[in-house]
Amino acid sequence: MAPDMGTTVETERGLVYGPSGKQLDVYRPAGAPRPAPTVLLWHGIGPDERDVLEPLARTAAAHGLLVLVPDWRSDAADGGRAHLLESLAFARKEAGGLGGDGESFVLAGWSAGAGAAIGVALRPESVEAWRPRAVVGVAGRYDLPARTTGAAPLADLAAGRGPGVPVRLVHGSRDIVVEARYSRNLAEALRAAGRTVTLQEPETDHAGVIMTAYDPAADRCVPTTAEHAVRAGRMVAGVLAEAAGGGGGSAA
Repeated sequence: MAPDMGTTVETERGLVYGPSGKQLDVYRPAGAPRPAPTVLLWHGIGPDERDVLEPLARTAAAHGLLVLVPDWRSDAADGGRAHLLESLAFARKEAGGLGGDGESFVLAGWSAGAGAAIGVALRPESVEAWRPRAVVGVAGRYDLPARTTGAAPLADLAAGRGPGVPVRLVHGSRDIVVEARYSRNLAEALRAAGRTVTLQEPETDHAGVIMTAYDPAADRCVPTTAEHAVRAGRMVAGVLAEAAGGGGGSAA
């Protein structure tokens, strides 16, 4: 699915997605045939930072995807689990009304959101035995408990669990916040178990892989036009598009 970089992206901001009252933003290509493949994209550990993913979400929407980006709070008593799962339930239920295809559904995340996404695929019982078409992890750690399940993805794999769907990983080779070895370890474990996985390592850092740069004054990631970040973000958007149009399918 090649992007048309002239594609106009429509944005709906601040949709309330569940009992918690948390909000999400919707990005979709204007005038594109509907329903569009759907991507639910989770941000990292910074509380309520859905705006951080806007550059990536807009770039992905230009590929013809409906992209939903929710807020969630890692500092909640449950580590964010309720927010994450509420946003997933909303996306599954409402994708069609928002112009998306609930069957061609990719679950993705960056940093702490990456482990949360992989965790769902490994433990579908946490979401009514549902699995996405594919899962995409960007700059994640997988040796820590997933925010969605409380179990570390690598531990689940070692115990014989499998994701049941293709896994696509992207990790900046210059990432010093979460080193690329964490994604390499997950990819190796998946391959050893005979699972479908790809890993790409663009030359960028933890913030650059989502088309941002860390601003110490603001203590958050902000959009950047740095070439390495733009190139990496376009790569991630392409991976999301490939995942949405590739094999797999919704598995019970």
